[in-house]
Amino acid sequence: MTILPGPIRQIGYVVTDLDRALAAWLELGVGPWFVMRGLTLTARHRGLPCQITQSLALANSGDLQVELIQQEDQTPSVFTEFLAANGEGLHQFAYWTEDFDATMGAVQAAGWPVVWSGGEDVGTRFAYVEPPNRPASVVEIMELTEITAGMATFVRDAAASWDGSDPIRPLG
Repeated sequence: MTILPGPIRQIGYVVTDLDRALAAWLELGVGPWFVMRGLTLTARHRGLPCQITQSLALANSGDLQVELIQQEDQTPSVFTEFLAANGEGLHQFAYWTEDFDATMGAVQAAGWPVVWSGGEDVGTRFAYVEPPNRPASVVEIMELTEITAGMATFVRDAAASWDGSDPIRPLG
């Protein structure tokens, strides 16, 4: 097994204004967008527990999922670190794994630090790691479960048949 499983499945952008970012991506023809606002996320940031509030949007361009992330508070996180250092932009590449423990074992053996992790409380584990010579700020590893796989298929299928109508679709 290589360190990371399969192809890049998602690219994530950190933004300060989700609605402005959605408008920009819609101008590129990417959609429809599935939007979740005001989500509470419990995680570990550089080993310390924290809780943030964020809004997310998901859409596909072909098989590649695009995620827009707006943190709504100033709690220290990988997102506030990124904004302070870089401003808005490409934050992460994400890999989805059916064997989260094996993937994290490979990450640990490679010596890649985990800088953001969680999801145990909601049944889908994730970890953001900092590999050397990385082309994005971090690499996300997300556990592929029946729920996450179903959501990925739902978003991809919606994009494949999208006719431009109903471009922003609230979830939750």
